[in-house]
Amino acid sequence: MRIEENFELARFTTIGTGGPARALARPETVPELQETLRFARERDLAVATIGLGSNLLIADTGFGGLVLKLAGALAQAEIRGELLVAGGGAPNAVALHRARAAGLGGFEFACAIPGTAGGGVRMNAGAYGSDWAAILERALVVSADGAGWRTPAELGLSYRRSGLRQGQVVAEAEFRLTPRPSAEIKSIVAALQAQRKAAQPTNKRTYGSVFKNPEHELTAGRLLEACGLKGHRLGGAQISPRHANFIENADGARSEDAIALMTEARRRAWEQYGVELEHEVVFLGELELPPLAK
Repeated sequence: MRIEENFELARFTTIGTGGPARALARPETVPELQETLRFARERDLAVATIGLGSNLLIADTGFGGLVLKLAGALAQAEIRGELLVAGGGAPNAVALHRARAAGLGGFEFACAIPGTAGGGVRMNAGAYGSDWAAILERALVVSADGAGWRTPAELGLSYRRSGLRQGQVVAEAEFRLTPRPSAEIKSIVAALQAQRKAAQPTNKRTYGSVFKNPEHELTAGRLLEACGLKGHRLGGAQISPRHANFIENADGARSEDAIALMTEARRRAWEQYGVELEHEVVFLGELELPPLAK
């Protein structure tokens, strides 16, 4: 495996912020992936897989470990019978295209999730009433010790989370889909994309949903809107004027600007509604939100 050192990560994230990784590798097969994970363990390096960087906030100082960007066979998707088989690094858009071409439905909701199949497993991604747990048959999880298939129950999938630990990487996922006319799939996707475009800042640089929806009558976005945070700006980052659960890179934002906005959002949600918001975006590097003053 070729290891690239001091690799700038900002261009690999949808928000466009963050510093360099100490090392980056692009494994293309399961054996290469396992070899890379052993390399990291032997050198006591933390490991992170970045996918399309769409649910990721990287520290401005960077990440002192090994970043993986799955490539080759690990980023492809194909149909086998009624199974959609996608590499961990396969973009959801590619996987959805394969399913539609084969006349298989059930993956349409993923058009609203600009990430990868493996990232979806790790966070049990979901939208518009469905999620990975609803269609996932099994996933191939690779670590420095080996590889093995796991069912959704064994993965511990729940709302926007899984039981996967650091150093465990989803190399492949199998989704059980159902026959559906391609034209119907196309129509469903078009309707969902129109709904998303109307409600979310799809033409801005963001990292997707900032906070998980709380156990409250209001969603995170509605709650933050009620707190008067739409358009609130700190540094180069602002809470989207379109949807309050998105942070936009308005003008040369840094990750610390996004953290400052998240801190303010959590403070207001707690003080005005007694709701403690939990971030959905994944932090990489030395990033954390300060505890709430309760």
